[in-house]
Amino acid sequence: MTYDESIALNKSQAAIIAKLTHELEQLKRLIYGSKSERFKPTPIDINQGNLFADDQVEIIEAEQVVTQTITYDRKTPKKHEGRNEIPDHLPVEIVVIEPEEDTAGMVKIGDEETTTLEYIKASLIKKITRRPKYARPNGEGIVIGNLPSRPIDKCIAEASLLSHIIISKFVDHLPFYRQIQIFKRDFNWTLSDSTINDWFAACCKLLEPLYKEMRKRALDSTYLQVDESPIKVLDSDKPGSTHQGYQWVYHSPVERIVFFDYRNGRGMHGPKETLHAYKGYLQNDGYTVYDKIGQHPDINLVGCWTHARRYFHEAIDNDRKRAEHVLKLIGQIYDIERIIKEYDHDRRKTYRVEHTKPLMDEIKSYIEDQSITVQPKSAIGKAMTYIVNQWPKLINVLDHGMLEIDNNLIENKIRPLALGRKNYLFAGSHDGARRIAMMYTFMATCKANNINPDDWLIDVLNNINDTKFSELYKFIPGNIYM
Repeated sequence: MTYDESIALNKSQAAIIAKLTHELEQLKRLIYGSKSERFKPTPIDINQGNLFADDQVEIIEAEQVVTQTITYDRKTPKKHEGRNEIPDHLPVEIVVIEPEEDTAGMVKIGDEETTTLEYIKASLIKKITRRPKYARPNGEGIVIGNLPSRPIDKCIAEASLLSHIIISKFVDHLPFYRQIQIFKRDFNWTLSDSTINDWFAACCKLLEPLYKEMRKRALDSTYLQVDESPIKVLDSDKPGSTHQGYQWVYHSPVERIVFFDYRNGRGMHGPKETLHAYKGYLQNDGYTVYDKIGQHPDINLVGCWTHARRYFHEAIDNDRKRAEHVLKLIGQIYDIERIIKEYDHDRRKTYRVEHTKPLMDEIKSYIEDQSITVQPKSAIGKAMTYIVNQWPKLINVLDHGMLEIDNNLIENKIRPLALGRKNYLFAGSHDGARRIAMMYTFMATCKANNINPDDWLIDVLNNINDTKFSELYKFIPGNIYM
């Protein structure tokens, strides 16, 4: 082996070692470390020079004597904030406890009050609806009151019970079998697996037109955020095994509608079919499928600065100086976002162009200057490559004030799906996965509009049978209560 070959081999081995070391650090961080990606600059030693902090140390020189003015904050014990106040809207029960001795002839001078909270367990109520029957004179027939329509015909479950079962599963993440156990334990009422599943399937069939209406209205908007999350589905062709399906999640921040769309895989077919007529901005994390969809002339792709920041956060152990420099600039971009959070769209755009664009330009210039000096496969190299590849989409956030700086809103909408996976592990079939998508659509949209999903669902189940298709939009969370 020649000297040059030996040098090349050493460089190659060093790159591999650096890559494996980075992967090990990432794994250790996932297991033991903090999950926060918000960058906090490393504290600077008071005696260490700092180009970016001229006012941290005041140095006065006179006759070769150096004086340092040092300030510090003394930590004081945090005062206890006290108990949270009990809300005024809760029902009140007043209990009066008189003294044990006879109070006759005494003058009452006041009360000593102690306020506590009590929990009353939920209950099942056996509801009997009686409809008196009356015979008309002369044998002209019978008169009886009309039975109100119910969500499921000839079903003993009222809307309140059906809603409780659905909310317990898709908001509180209690699988059906656990709910069956609770009904048996608390109410001595036996509910079979087949019955509860039949009720759920019937509710989904009833609510499917509303799901389609929400899907349509979201796709009619001009700004969508999109992401995808895996879900295991039992494979009917291979008993005992599971298929990896995907829930594609679309969020319209303007309409405040979220809809889940189940697909068998993570390929392009699903989102391409869903977005075939879409026109507007599509914000995503950089997955290549979206790049292909974004080739459509009516679709403008928008990048995610959280993902850009994440790569540099992961590269701190690999190249702290470069990673922290970029993270500091991204942190300043997010400082601006906190300032303009409540601004209207026009004002947000103007402020971003004036204050955010220079920071983005500085990041671009720095990476262009530094990228030629780093290993492409190193953590810092991958972080820079992500920025370079995503740059046209990352700066598109400056186009319109309605656009968000990142995809965090939709990632928050996917979290309940991750919690659900831990509790019921998989969907029983592809149809089951589609029903799950429907229910998460309703629950996530309720959350986006700060609406109690139980109240909403009871109202919808009680009234949707008597509603025209043209008026279904009234039930979309955010419309019905506005």
